Amino acid sequence: MKGKKILSLFCAAALTLSLAACGSKTSDYSGQTITGEITDIDGTAVTMQLGELSEGGMLSHDVSDSSDSGQTPPDKLDGETQSGNSSSEDHASSDSSQPPAKPDSQSGSTDSQPPEMPSGQDSSSNSQSGDFGSQPPEKPDGEAPSGSAPGGMGGSSFTAGEESVTLDFANAEITKNDESIELSDLAEGDILTVEVGSSNTAASATVESVGGGQSFGGSGEVTQGTAATTISEDGTYSGESYTSTGDDKNALRVDGAAVTLDGVSVDKSAGAASNTGGGDFYGMNAALLAMNGAAVTIKNATVPSSAQNGNGVFSYGSGTTVNISDSTINTTADNSGGIQTTGGGTTNAADLTVTTAGNSSAAIRSDRGGGTVNVDGGSYTSNGYNSPAVYSTADITAKNAELTANSSEALVIEGKNSITLENCAVSGNMSDTEGASSDENVHSVMIYQSMSGDADVGTSEFSMTGGSLTSNNGDVIYVTNTHSIIKLSGVEITDADGEGCFMRVCGNSGSRGWGQAGSNGAQVEFTADGQNISGDIIVDSISTLDMTLTNGSCFTGRISIAANLTGSAPVENNAVITIGEGCTWKLTGDCTITSLTNNGTIDFNGYTITLADGSVLK
Repeated sequence: MKGKKILSLFCAAALTLSLAACGSKTSDYSGQTITGEITDIDGTAVTMQLGELSEGGMLSHDVSDSSDSGQTPPDKLDGETQSGNSSSEDHASSDSSQPPAKPDSQSGSTDSQPPEMPSGQDSSSNSQSGDFGSQPPEKPDGEAPSGSAPGGMGGSSFTAGEESVTLDFANAEITKNDESIELSDLAEGDILTVEVGSSNTAASATVESVGGGQSFGGSGEVTQGTAATTISEDGTYSGESYTSTGDDKNALRVDGAAVTLDGVSVDKSAGAASNTGGGDFYGMNAALLAMNGAAVTIKNATVPSSAQNGNGVFSYGSGTTVNISDSTINTTADNSGGIQTTGGGTTNAADLTVTTAGNSSAAIRSDRGGGTVNVDGGSYTSNGYNSPAVYSTADITAKNAELTANSSEALVIEGKNSITLENCAVSGNMSDTEGASSDENVHSVMIYQSMSGDADVGTSEFSMTGGSLTSNNGDVIYVTNTHSIIKLSGVEITDADGEGCFMRVCGNSGSRGWGQAGSNGAQVEFTADGQNISGDIIVDSISTLDMTLTNGSCFTGRISIAANLTGSAPVENNAVITIGEGCTWKLTGDCTITSLTNNGTIDFNGYTITLADGSVLK
């Protein structure tokens, strides 16, 4: 890997310069005790958004509109509608919080059948085949999505202010739960109380809440805020405009209704979510939120969003289905994905143009509770850090789509979830120095288990058939702290970096909560089917790789077993390699593996393969 820590070292060596470079204010807090949320860590320079810690409630960010509490609306009574609140800044084109009247041709039927799927897909299709219409898994009655919320503080609440500061933590004594920890144990999203010494150096710090390195704020309670306009009755609405600038408000919410939206504009131009948990998990502050079993068909729509946590189109909850086609979604703020699916919802997307600019803003995004996402055609582009083209805590299938991440890894699978791609053009360009996982590894495809509670623990699945995968920086594939099944078939793979590995299967430092260092290795079952592969494969001593070449596959590269950095005892069967009939392995260096089954051809090129029993093949 190239010099990936230059920026961190620079900030640590010259704190005065880092204060300006990291974008924080330069106020002197020497001799004071302050509280803040970590927004950036560069070497020993820690940047925090300052605020106040109080008893009761949940983590929140400062909101300007006190009238919007962000509380979950009451359950809808049978036969009643549930309308959203409006303000002078939040309105539909009719200047009313009520949806426009349905055309006379609409019956307002209570038929529970969802609208027709886009692109003429058969509703009986299986999601794994890439076809629309698969039913999401059922969620137990009355239960919120599983897992505890990251950043929960029990009875305490943090309210962020406007000021930030960067402190030097080089000599700080840091404690969490009355135990001493290292600076490397901190992560973005953590809430700290800090005693500041001279020249804005941290003398001591106490961790009040752990953010988990992925999201901050939120709670296990379903918190969705309010809406400028709520549609609760079946109908078709054409050419309407829905807007919101309020905090914790959707521009448009569809609540339990079968609705067709044709040629509409849904604009979330301002307003922030009071906590990212509510925004990430439940659709608070999204431009368009479908919920409570709604069946929404969207055609020829434009969805611009410039609000923090302003996800474009959000499908939440078991039984909720969003079918969206021939539409444009553009988000510009942080934590604002293009299409978002959580809580067991379903999203079917066809021929969309989706662009995101903020950090933590995947173009195709899922989060706690997962669901089912099917994509057919279209372009999905992310431009921020921690913003892959696809982030999966769901079962996500895409075909004939362009998936591009310009400042992040291209694809991420977390936990017991999947990404299945067919004839897609995938490109990743992860930053060397920015992003939540760049400290651990730089890569284009990441498969891991965060342990945050946002994804069930289990086997991750990644399958790609046809199309192309371009890795512009780092390793092509990185797997850590999870069991994963990977299959590649006929994919054109380009390693534009040239210095990374094709695949790295290993443990991690544990600093971001991804399991316990020394016992957080990965277990990978990898099948290459009619696939050409070039590049090294590294498996550390606490991980396993079971690799099979089939159907004329050719692997050009070196496989090696590396010691885990903790010195933990190695596991058995680190690297088990099978070369099928008609397949070839071309060595580019000396290799160490556990065992080899060769029914094909090995081109040693003057190198050797050393097996676990000590035998040397050449």
